Amino acid sequence: MTTSPLAASARPANPSAQDAPAPRIPARHPDRLCSIPIGLRVVGPLLGLRKPNRELFTHLGELLNVGDPDADRLVDWMYSVGMSAARPLFDAALEVGIDSVPDAPAPLREFFEIYEKVPGWVNREIIEEGARVMRSGGADGLYIARDVALLGGYQFSGFNQTLLRTGALEKGSNRRFAETTQWATDVITENGLRPQGVGYKSTLRVRLIHAIVRRHVARMDDWDPAEWGLPINQTDMAATLVGALVSPSVGAIMMGIVYRPSEYDAVAHLTRYTGWLLGVDDEFLPRDFRDAIRVLYHTSYVLSTPDETTRQLSVPMGDDPDQWNYRRFPKLRRKIARSQHLSITSGFLGPSAMRTLGLPFVFPWYPLIRVPVNLVRSIAALRPGGRERAAIRGMAEQREFMRIMCGDDVTIGHSAKQITGH
Repeated sequence: MTTSPLAASARPANPSAQDAPAPRIPARHPDRLCSIPIGLRVVGPLLGLRKPNRELFTHLGELLNVGDPDADRLVDWMYSVGMSAARPLFDAALEVGIDSVPDAPAPLREFFEIYEKVPGWVNREIIEEGARVMRSGGADGLYIARDVALLGGYQFSGFNQTLLRTGALEKGSNRRFAETTQWATDVITENGLRPQGVGYKSTLRVRLIHAIVRRHVARMDDWDPAEWGLPINQTDMAATLVGALVSPSVGAIMMGIVYRPSEYDAVAHLTRYTGWLLGVDDEFLPRDFRDAIRVLYHTSYVLSTPDETTRQLSVPMGDDPDQWNYRRFPKLRRKIARSQHLSITSGFLGPSAMRTLGLPFVFPWYPLIRVPVNLVRSIAALRPGGRERAAIRGMAEQREFMRIMCGDDVTIGHSAKQITGH
């Protein structure tokens, strides 16, 4: 397993940093296992999971230098011929399939021939079940994704370094979460992960953006590979994948949203195929729900290293509700929303994490009042047709929350436009 080759025709802005061989393990890798959220410390052992041993700990450090070879080769080719010529070909292949692109260049054809072909282990019925489950989580599922997974993820300072270099502070966390949510919503749309489906296309677009950002940031004058490894590497991608798609279902339990065991496994199966499309290594693609928690559990033990960038990113996100788009009583609704979302973060991450994030601890009143409501809904979803009805209601709630955050103008990749040009 190696890092992607660099295009010979495109020399880096910082040759000494880019041309020098990367260290076996970057300095950002901790000397010992990190402290992880209390929820994971409890759930992991209950599922029979063990902390990473020395061999796995070292392996996860080595993967901080490993990118996405297939996508990185494709992007190197795109830059070698010029993005203005190559990007329309990529978009056409994504929209209508590679066989419909006349005289498709070999690098483009090789990439799409791999990822248009659905692996034999994919079960479409289970993927659709997982999507219905995730839609049925409604707004509360998105709240957990925002207030716990994304906000808590700012404690992963190594990943923050890439975010800051893509203009995360200038674009704002509100926009970044909206784009991530749009991608996730596309993924869980009915038939979204079929070739040329909305989730399939969004995932491959995100993968292309990752490869472009990885290439760009690695060439920046202030990027130190000996310190940070490779931007958007396999360890970071694995944690992000399960954090975005699996952790909301786990956290939802604490809000009274409960699924059947088979439904949790269906969420994991959807995550596995999505991760495969996204370029995540097979060892991080979950086989079942327990395996998904295994990925989150192990990566958290090596990535949770907060520093000054943690507060740089988390404090503005805590203030985002002050700008949200409520149609009635906006000032009051924004004030309530700020308290509501801080109460979710506080309840799931605890006082110590809130201090690390630079945010005030708020009594977790919102999770507590949602438990009885969601328990009733969870029971109703077990009745014939109940999950389908819950999925319809949940998707409507998710779309309304997206409107409140950003209106109707959300384009995946917009926050990285200064790098990608699209």
